[in-house]
Amino acid sequence: MGSLKDELLKAIWHAFTALDLDRSGKVSKSQLKVLSHNLCTVLKVPHDPVALEEHFRDDDEGPVSNQGYMPYLNKFILEKVQDNFDKIEFNRMCWTLCVKKNLTKSPLLITEEDAFKVWVIFNFLSEDKYPLIIVPEEVNSCAYLEMVKLTDGYMMKKGHRRKNWTERWFVLKPNIISYYVSEDLKDKKGDVLLDENCCVEPLPDKDGKKCLFLIKCLDKTFEISASDKKKKQEWIQAIHSTIHLLKLGSPPPHKEARQRRKELRKKLLAEQEELERQMKELQAANENKQQELETVRKKLEEAASRAAEEEKKRLQTQVELQTRFSTELEREKLIRQQMEEQVAQKSSELEQYLQRVRELEDMYLKLQEALENERQARQDEEMVRKLQARLLEEESSKRAELEKWHLEQQQAIQMTEAEKQELEHQRVEKELALQEAMVQLAQLEQERKQALEQYEGVKKKLEMATNLTKSWKDKVAHHEGLIRLIEPGSKNPHLITNWGPAAFTQAELEEREKNWKEKKTTE
Repeated sequence: MGSLKDELLKAIWHAFTALDLDRSGKVSKSQLKVLSHNLCTVLKVPHDPVALEEHFRDDDEGPVSNQGYMPYLNKFILEKVQDNFDKIEFNRMCWTLCVKKNLTKSPLLITEEDAFKVWVIFNFLSEDKYPLIIVPEEVNSCAYLEMVKLTDGYMMKKGHRRKNWTERWFVLKPNIISYYVSEDLKDKKGDVLLDENCCVEPLPDKDGKKCLFLIKCLDKTFEISASDKKKKQEWIQAIHSTIHLLKLGSPPPHKEARQRRKELRKKLLAEQEELERQMKELQAANENKQQELETVRKKLEEAASRAAEEEKKRLQTQVELQTRFSTELEREKLIRQQMEEQVAQKSSELEQYLQRVRELEDMYLKLQEALENERQARQDEEMVRKLQARLLEEESSKRAELEKWHLEQQQAIQMTEAEKQELEHQRVEKELALQEAMVQLAQLEQERKQALEQYEGVKKKLEMATNLTKSWKDKVAHHEGLIRLIEPGSKNPHLITNWGPAAFTQAELEEREKNWKEKKTTE
């Protein structure tokens, strides 16, 4: 697992440095979120964005350094990686992030696919040191380079059910051959599982297909047609070598050779470093010895010259000290007398100063007491002033409230008086209207009685006329058959209505007009 982690870190390092545009060794948190999500997707590891936020919770604004990202990468991604992901897809994802950084020239002398393969070879051959560099000895691993050429390619495959031939993109891995619809590796169609029981053998041309070979497994047999004889032989040799390595249970030879060369380089480097260290130690010891001898010689010479000078100075100093001692003794006596006088004067001045200090302390205490009394008086005055202001404010508010109530009461009284006068006026008007209505009602009642009397008289006359007319009609019908009786017309002028001439008599018309006027008056 450690080797797998080291190989994954190389491609991730390229992707990370590609995001570092200003070459500061730092990448923003948003870019690291995208990189982490893509890594979890291709490595088939569950992604936890909350863990990333929690890991970088102290760096919300600025960029995140590589040293800060590596603990998160190891703990939450690389330690959870299993050998169940597609390495080609992982390499292509990292290559997509760093392709613009690595391919700076245009046009390229090789295809982008070949550039991707070269990049994968570079990561494989580089040492586990950063920045990544190619180790010259690893370039001689021709066996690995030949195997890289045969890891993928288009070939024809015969179906198991329909027996038709279909072109597929084959990818050779250490223990499996996967085949896809195309080289983008998006639509996987199946796998050929390789183990020690498998075998591969060439087949003669048949059914119009050439360059055939057969892969036999325990459960299935695969017939495949290569593009030419060279490819056929190379694929057979590569598959045979893979099966042989699986039988031996050993890793691929290029990995063993690489590990041996790596151990040899480490051993030579360690021996060279040890030799250089010993040479430096010997050279340092020799230099130290020479420096010690030179130091001892210089110290001896300096000690001899110093001893002669010190003897000369000692004699001269002794004479000077005797002369100076006598002079200093006299001056010391004089200075002692002056100091005693100064001490006495300073003692009296100190006593006066202490007395003045005591007086000043008493004055300071009295001043403190006066200031305290003044502060207390000001506080009392401020409290009284606030109390007066509050009382005045309450009095003003009460007065305003009383004035408001008085004004509202005056307005209510005025409104009551106006309403009272209006009601009285309405009452008088209603009484007058009632009296007038009573008079009109009495008149209408009298007119109705008169009209009823006239109606009764007219009704009797009409009945008499009807009876008389009927008797005459019966007589005429009896004597003369159906002859129409000609009646005399009215002497009054004829009245024409919408019912025709002479539809109403004058009395009936007057009665109807009277009823209409009564109805209109009542309404």
